[in-house]
Amino acid sequence: MTDADGPTTDLAAYAADRQIKYFMISYTDLFGGQRAKLVPAAAIGGMQAEGAGFAGFASWLDMTPADADMLAVPDPSSVFQLAWKPEVAWVAANPVMNGAEVAQAPRNVLRAVLAKAAAKGLTVKTGIEAEFFLITPDGEAISDSADIAAKPCYDAQALMRRYDVIAEICDGMLGLGWEPYQNDHEDANGQFEMNWAFADTLVTADRHSFFKFMVKSIAEKHGLRATFMPKPFPGLTGNGCHMHLSIWDGAGRNLFEDPADEVGLSADARHFLGGIMRHAKALAAITNPTVNSYKRINAPVTLSGATWSPNTVTWSGNNRTHMVRVPGPGRFELRLADGAANPYLFQAAAIAAGLAGLEAKADPGPRSDVNMYAEGHLADGVKLPLNLLDALRAFEADGALQAALGGEVSAAFLKLKHQEWNDYSRHFTQWERANTLDI
Repeated sequence: MTDADGPTTDLAAYAADRQIKYFMISYTDLFGGQRAKLVPAAAIGGMQAEGAGFAGFASWLDMTPADADMLAVPDPSSVFQLAWKPEVAWVAANPVMNGAEVAQAPRNVLRAVLAKAAAKGLTVKTGIEAEFFLITPDGEAISDSADIAAKPCYDAQALMRRYDVIAEICDGMLGLGWEPYQNDHEDANGQFEMNWAFADTLVTADRHSFFKFMVKSIAEKHGLRATFMPKPFPGLTGNGCHMHLSIWDGAGRNLFEDPADEVGLSADARHFLGGIMRHAKALAAITNPTVNSYKRINAPVTLSGATWSPNTVTWSGNNRTHMVRVPGPGRFELRLADGAANPYLFQAAAIAAGLAGLEAKADPGPRSDVNMYAEGHLADGVKLPLNLLDALRAFEADGALQAALGGEVSAAFLKLKHQEWNDYSRHFTQWERANTLDI
């Protein structure tokens, strides 16, 4: 939360003004895990100056137990007061070690990419559409046993049966000044989406990170469980995390908009899009970072009749069956990412790819207007990776994207994700027994 006149700079004063008893100093690791320490307001002055100490190896960062303390230095401009527990405030932090910023920490990575854009006089603005399921506490089923429609999207009855949860989350966003503007039941049974206004990218990333924490916390308060897992249930549409993106100059002019263009995109927008198209296969490792992610983007037809997720590197006008959609002039929607995407890292990677495309004047190729779910064979597009290993190999082969994102974070991400894939590969499944026991 910010003051009406600008960002809060003194967290101790913020606490006194709002009767805050505790601060959650939080950072996000490479796997998107949110890590935090609960700090009493009486100690926040020292923490704001020096940071809260963490052992980086204890979270998903490429560190060892012998490394020095990692200090999470809170960014006071990101502080949010918890609507459901107002004596507590959450604040995003920038990890530092041995006096230098941790280059593999996702929020630092995003800040570095945005600094490159700022050096060119560019401000990147984004908006996030985060989908989630409300499920039973054991994770075995959706929480609403009456939510059984074959086409449940926008179902009024199912939405109102979860009114208490959805309204409490939306009230929290209203109180924080996020300008939420719509909430709906999504395409899968038990699935919801909530939308708030777009903003400068770092603001959006902090809000996205806090949103996931808020949704899970309020769901638990109501005896439910919220999941952003890409594909929690076979046969149902998975959780996407669509990102709307535009670039603005110092005068507040949208550089992506050209009213004379057939879809309203400027030459700069097309070059930026060209970078995303050029690096899309490698980008998938970060936008779709789990084994389960590839059950969503390569899914068979769902109960509702469509997956609403891409499987090919294509772009279109206002057509939701493609990887990139242009819903209106001056922006486009990247539909590749899923609910497991790291709120900071996936935006950093997409923007890094786009900036590289802008510099190289990359051509996104012709747009395709076919229904990819019925006529995908008619589109001239590269297939997205079939699994996490393919995506990691594509990222390994894309030295340009690694360099644009940062060599240290790229190496750390690849190392830890290969470990995750190897762990998955050692896991025996019932499918293996059913299909090979009698060979």
